[in-house]
Amino acid sequence: MINEEQVKSALKNCYDPEIPINIVDLGLVYGIKIDDENKKIKIIMTLTSPGCPMYVQISEDVKRKVEENTTYETTVEMVWEPRWTQEMMSEDAKAMIGL
Repeated sequence: MINEEQVKSALKNCYDPEIPINIVDLGLVYGIKIDDENKKIKIIMTLTSPGCPMYVQISEDVKRKVEENTTYETTVEMVWEPRWTQEMMSEDAKAMIGL
């Protein structure tokens, strides 16, 4: 079995290439659904903008990082609501960019 904190730990190794802050601290991860019975994880997330050209690269990186650290099959669902804002960032992330 795996828990949400373990998944978040793996996700902290994923970065938006334009911002040197991991996707968890950026507030891009909206949900993590773990199905232990079928060994599946679903990551529900967004990007800083709907037109982000790194959409595919970030999705693939999320899937790869989680699967490297678990034995679970991982899928990524990209959502655009609620729209991401800087207020969703962790306090550490805000401090890193001077907010």
